[in-house]
Amino acid sequence: MADRQEATVTLPSAPGSVSTARRYVAEVLADWGLPGGTDTAETVRLIVSELATNAVQHTRGQSPTFTVDVRLDRDQQLRIGVTDSHPRFPRRLPAAVQQDNGRGMVIIRCLTAEYGGRLFFTPTSDGGKTVWISLPWTVPVSAER
Repeated sequence: MADRQEATVTLPSAPGSVSTARRYVAEVLADWGLPGGTDTAETVRLIVSELATNAVQHTRGQSPTFTVDVRLDRDQQLRIGVTDSHPRFPRRLPAAVQQDNGRGMVIIRCLTAEYGGRLFFTPTSDGGKTVWISLPWTVPVSAER
């Protein structure tokens, strides 16, 4: 396997794109050796779903698209980033018990930490940002790749 594998997709900032992003990442990871249906695969799908939902809901029309980047470095670290062109970085909001939303970053942060990873943000050159998760890659590399 190469030292680094990458896959990217850009989607419209529309609610239907969330499931497309989730499917795309699941297919990429399956191609890289992470079978669907495992706890890790389902956790990554949930994280991607939350990241994509945030990119659609919280950019307030200032980002017509969002981009999902999937990177695997030397079979050791998986990075997934969701980029939009809205300048404000995500922040943790207090979620009231009766509130239907506002828990996305808490979910992402908790799931990422549970798998030994981290969450971080980087600005883009056009004034937007990328929200990244980084997770250890524990899938053995098969000989046929």
